[in-house]
Amino acid sequence: MHVDTERLRADIEANAEFGAIEAAEGRGRTVLTGTDANREAREHFVERLEDAGLDVRIDAVGNVAGRWTPDSADPDADPVAAGSHLDSVPEGGIFDGPLGVYSALEAVRAMQDADLDPARPVEVVSFTEEEGQQFAGGLLGSSVAVGDRSVEEALALTNDEGTTLESALESMGFRGEGRLDASAWDAWLELHVEQSERLEDAGVPVGVVTAITGITHCDATIRGEADHAGATPMGDRTDALAAASEFVLDIERAANEVVAAVSDTAVGTVGKLDVSPNATNVVPGRVELGVDIRDVEYESMDEIVGRARRSLARLERERGVETEFDRPFDLEPSPMSDRVRNAAHDAGEAAGIATMDLHSGAAHDTQRIAGVTDAGLLFAPSRDGISHNPREWTDWDDCADATRVLAGALAELAGGDD
Repeated sequence: MHVDTERLRADIEANAEFGAIEAAEGRGRTVLTGTDANREAREHFVERLEDAGLDVRIDAVGNVAGRWTPDSADPDADPVAAGSHLDSVPEGGIFDGPLGVYSALEAVRAMQDADLDPARPVEVVSFTEEEGQQFAGGLLGSSVAVGDRSVEEALALTNDEGTTLESALESMGFRGEGRLDASAWDAWLELHVEQSERLEDAGVPVGVVTAITGITHCDATIRGEADHAGATPMGDRTDALAAASEFVLDIERAANEVVAAVSDTAVGTVGKLDVSPNATNVVPGRVELGVDIRDVEYESMDEIVGRARRSLARLERERGVETEFDRPFDLEPSPMSDRVRNAAHDAGEAAGIATMDLHSGAAHDTQRIAGVTDAGLLFAPSRDGISHNPREWTDWDDCADATRVLAGALAELAGGDD
């Protein structure tokens, strides 16, 4: 199969114009659900699907799917599907999401150009609100597609301005009907930029993901006593920020020790602090902290969470502070399907393109899909590992090589004769 590198590049560059921002270096975009930029990106995608002869449908939460059903395919057979998302983070790059959407479309066009005869239909999908910048915490469209969230619950979600998802979709003309059902797919594949440097360091153009990391978000609150910074003796203080500083270091220490002893893919981060009253001349009386813990081994995540709880208990004893701890978000690791992974490696070998196994440290819609059908995730190299940034870059030849592997894997999964 021949992947048209220039056609793929033209699609991604055209998409980059929607929500384009000025950047000192690189090429950036801001495409948030409900904005004109998101509407334009969606409309252009639908046009490109229709240009390729795909039947397009839009579900009630704005997920877009185009289906190719060639004469060789049983129209009632469970399709194979591929895609990603079109929304972005604020001031993000041009590849995160759109590469997966348009590589899936290019894979179908490559199969069409090669006159393949798949036994199953093939679908190209763009999920709503993967990045979670407006509604929910991310992976919204795919959460509905797998049944983890109802259509009604999703449509009632609001952004910071109080706008519901339903209103946002209606304003764009992308409030469709029904629900895209991922469990009806025979298999799913997503191509994404790696967002790390492992492929670049190894000189390998395509990564085949073995598992997607689990993610736990924890909220910790440490309460001391606000007091005058000049008039309060050091021995009379209950400094919430000083205690919080120890907690931050305890999380770092816990993660490092888990890496050394149990799992070298575990990470723990305190990425958010809210200090009150946050005045230079006041001893801090309250600190709220946000903790992010990830690994492909759930037991390792639990160990770090346990260490966080023990750290807070120690701070209560030794520093006299009061603490609270909550674990509001917990997503377990998702292993990828052996069948889909093998198809990807087979496709790479057939095309003469090197592939390597690696895990994903970031969440993707595929993490949801893996719970209801055989799923796989492919990576293309990210220059210097940069993502969510206008400097995000994947060479066009790497985009094409990864798309060739995607196309070959989809063709194998869809069955039929060449």
